[in-house]
This record gives sequence, C-alpha cells and structure tokens, in this order.
Amino acid sequence: MGANGSKEGRRRLVFTYGTLKRGFANHGLMQDLIRTGDAAFVGTAHTAAGLPLVCGPYRVPFLLNLPGAGEHVFGELYAVSSRALARMDDLEGTRKGHYERLPISVVVVDGEGQKEVEAEAYYAHRSYAGVMWRRCGELGYKVYSEKEAKGYVRRKDRPHDITFLDQIRIFIASPQT
Repeated sequence: MGANGSKEGRRRLVFTYGTLKRGFANHGLMQDLIRTGDAAFVGTAHTAAGLPLVCGPYRVPFLLNLPGAGEHVFGELYAVSSRALARMDDLEGTRKGHYERLPISVVVVDGEGQKEVEAEAYYAHRSYAGVMWRRCGELGYKVYSEKEAKGYVRRKDRPHDITFLDQIRIFIASPQT
C-alpha cells in the first residue's frame, strides 16, 4: 500500500465543484473510481480565495482562474490515483482545451474544524476564461446547486456536429439574457 492507503502510491487531491459532485450528472465517474479503489471522498471544502464560478453553454459549470473576482466556492474534495486523474482529465477535455487542471488552495471543513490544503481543480481554459466572466456579467455562484444545474444538458444529448469549444465560443459571443 502507498500513501493514503492507495494501491499504487501517492494520491492527488482534486477539488470538484460541479457535475462531479454527489447528486450531479457526472458523479457516476467518481462512484466508479471509488469502487475500483482509485478515488476516496475526503470531505466538503471551499476555495481559500474568492474565485468566479459560472455556467456556460448547456449550464455546464466553469471555475475561472481569476483570484479575488468571485466568491468562496463550495464543493467536494477527493483523493485520487493517477488512473483516476487520467479518466477525469478525459472527461474534462484537458487535451482539447476545454478545462485545465491547476493548483488550488481549499479549506476542508469537518467536525474538527477547518484545515487549508493544496489540491488541484479543473478551471475553464485560460484561452476563454476572462471573456466568459465578462459574458456572465461578472456574476458568479458560491455553489453549483440543483438550481444552477437546472437545464444542464448531458454531453450525449448535445449536438455532435459541433465541438464543445465551438459551443463555448458561440455562448461567449451571444448576448447575455
């Protein structure tokens, strides 16, 4: 056994704030990773710094790497293996420029108090993050809840004749409603 009781060595901490959380559309991936021993729920957490959390096309949540521009965002923290990271990177489209996995400081909240830890999170890719923040009226959320997720469209139900990056570009270019 390696660090954190994993079968393969050191685990990485990943902060989830959107559809990977319990009760949301992509949490099935986390459940699969937990079943195979590649992920473990650590606890609830929030970002140490204020960061914008917005919804883009199809009510997809995006955390923007613009420290101080938003609120403390609430989510869940998982310890994951390298196999889990690869699967999460694939879901988040890191090789396609949808999201990028970057360091983040989060505060874990439990019965014993609060503890700040270093983790990683999937941020909206830097190529469009600033423009998306302006498109969303520089207004974000503290949490991606059922209210914010209302209208979320699963990937399999989105148009397949256009890339997700093109869908993001169309969203950014569209007027705010």
